[in-house]
Amino acid sequence: MAAKPPPARPHIGLHSSFNTRANADWGEDDVWDSGSDSESPRQSTISWRSTASPFRHQPSPVTAPKPVPRASSNSSSSNLSFSYTHLNAPSSYPSHSDTNLPAKGGWTMVRKSSTLQDTPGGKISKEIDPSGDADVDSDVVVGDFEHEMEQTTSAGTKTKPDQGSIKPDAIELVNDPFHRFLRSPHSLPEPWSNRRKGHSPRSSDAEKSSREHSIRTNRRLKFIDCLSKDDVNMSELRKLAWSGTPNDLRPVVWPILLGYLPLPSNLRASTLARKRGEYLSLVELAFARDRQGLDQQIWHQIEIDVPRTRPGVRLWMQASTQRSLERILYVWAIRHPASGYVQGINDLVTPFFQVFLSAYIDSDPENFDTSLLPTDVLNAVEADSFWCLSRLLDGIQDNYISAQPGIQRSVKRMAELVARIDAPLYAHLGSQNVEFMQFAFRWMNCLLMREISVQNTIRMWDTYLAEGADAFSQFHLYVCSAFLVKWSEKLRQMDFQGIIMFLQSLPTQDWGDHEIEMLLSEAFVLNSIWQNAQSHFNAK
Repeated sequence: MAAKPPPARPHIGLHSSFNTRANADWGEDDVWDSGSDSESPRQSTISWRSTASPFRHQPSPVTAPKPVPRASSNSSSSNLSFSYTHLNAPSSYPSHSDTNLPAKGGWTMVRKSSTLQDTPGGKISKEIDPSGDADVDSDVVVGDFEHEMEQTTSAGTKTKPDQGSIKPDAIELVNDPFHRFLRSPHSLPEPWSNRRKGHSPRSSDAEKSSREHSIRTNRRLKFIDCLSKDDVNMSELRKLAWSGTPNDLRPVVWPILLGYLPLPSNLRASTLARKRGEYLSLVELAFARDRQGLDQQIWHQIEIDVPRTRPGVRLWMQASTQRSLERILYVWAIRHPASGYVQGINDLVTPFFQVFLSAYIDSDPENFDTSLLPTDVLNAVEADSFWCLSRLLDGIQDNYISAQPGIQRSVKRMAELVARIDAPLYAHLGSQNVEFMQFAFRWMNCLLMREISVQNTIRMWDTYLAEGADAFSQFHLYVCSAFLVKWSEKLRQMDFQGIIMFLQSLPTQDWGDHEIEMLLSEAFVLNSIWQNAQSHFNAK
C-alpha cells in the first residue's frame, strides 16, 4: 500500500547560485530570520509562479488560509528562540497577488512577507521595485529547481545530471536489509568522497592509505560478527558504534541501537514489515480527507518549515523528498498532542532519512533525486525515518512540550557547568550581558544541527546512540559545553555583538570526522568528571 501524499502543491526551490556563506549580502542572521518563526496567524504575502513546473497537472493558485490562533498560555519554541532563526520561506499555497513579476530563466522574482515599518501615520508595507531587480533584501528567487538543472543530450533528450543510481538489489534490501553484508562480509565500499572526485592516492600516501583501509576493514568485520549473531549483544554493539559506524552498516546498526529493530535476528523481518505497514496506515488515515481533514495549525507550520530544511542541498529541494518530510512530521505531530509540531523537529529527520536512503543507492544521498526510487523503497525509507525519529524524541519530548522545560533545564545546567570548567569565559559572557539562552537554545533545540553539517551530525549520532537513551539530553549537554569552550579564547576578545554574531555563524563548514571525534572525546572527559558530581547542578 502506497502512502497517500499530502495535498499537491508547487515545489519550492532556491536558486542554485544561492550561497549563504559566499554571498556577503546574506549573512547568517539574514538566512535564518527569527521573525519568520512566529506562529501568529499572519497571512503570508509571498507568491510565486514557475515558468516550467515539474507537475503534470498544474494546481490553480489559492490563498493560504489563516491558521487557528494558538492560545497565549501555550508557550512555543518561538517564544524562547530569539536567537534560533530561519530562512523566511513562503507559504506553500500561493495567493493571486504578485503573479505579474518578471520571470528569469525558469525562475520568478517574488515578494517576501511585507516588512512593516513604524511611521507617524501607522504601519506601512515596504514596496518592491516593479522591475524585480532592485531591493534584493526584500526579494526571494524561487522556482523549479529541476528545470534549471536539466541538460540536453546529443540525441535531443533531456536529462538531469548527477541524479544518482539505485542499487540493483534495492527491492531485495527492503525486505532483508542484512543480506548484503552477511553475503559479502569482506567487501568494503569505497568512500563517496573518493568516488565523486575520482580520487587515487599518490604513491607517497599509499602506505598510509593501506593502513587506514586495513583498520576500516577490521572494524567492519567486528561489526558484522556482532550483527551476524542470532541475538545481538547490545553492549558489544554500543562499544563498537561509539567510535563511529561504517557507512554501509549504519542503516541496520542505528535501528538496533534505537530499539526499532529487535536483537533476535529471526524477528527483524516481521518487525520491519509490521512497523512499515503501521506507518502507511497512519498516513492513509491522517490524509484520508485531504487538506480539509488536517489540523490547520500544525499543517500551516509544517508547510512553512519543510521548504527551508537544509537550504541549498539538492536532496531536500526535491519535491518528492519534501512530501515525505511533510508526512513524517504531520503524522508524528498528531500522535503527540502534548507537543504537536515544533520548529526544529524537521531538522532531526534529515540524518535518519539520509542514512536509510543510502542503503538503497549507489551515490551521495545529498545529491540524489528521490523521485527515481521505486514506491516500496521510498515507503521503507520514510517509515524507518518516522519510527527512528519517534524513538529519539521519546527521550527528549520535554524539549518540545509547552514552555519547553527540557531545553530550559539543559541551558541552565550548561551555564553552571561552563562556570566550573572555564570560569574566565563564563565571567566574560556575564560582563557582556550575554545570556546562555541567546545562543544555547538553538544548540539544544536542534541538537547542533544548525552549527554543523548533516554528515558531521550523523557521525556524532553514532556516539549518541551508543551512549544510550538519554544521550540526546544528558551527553549532549557535555558536547555543547565542550563546543562552547572550544572557542573560549576568541570569545573572550569580543564584545556582546561580536559574541552573538560569532556564535550564530561558527566556522565549522570545513569540519570532518576528526573535529567531531575530538569534540566527542572532550565531552566524554567532561561527562566522566562531572556526571557523578551532581552537586555542580542545582537541584530542580
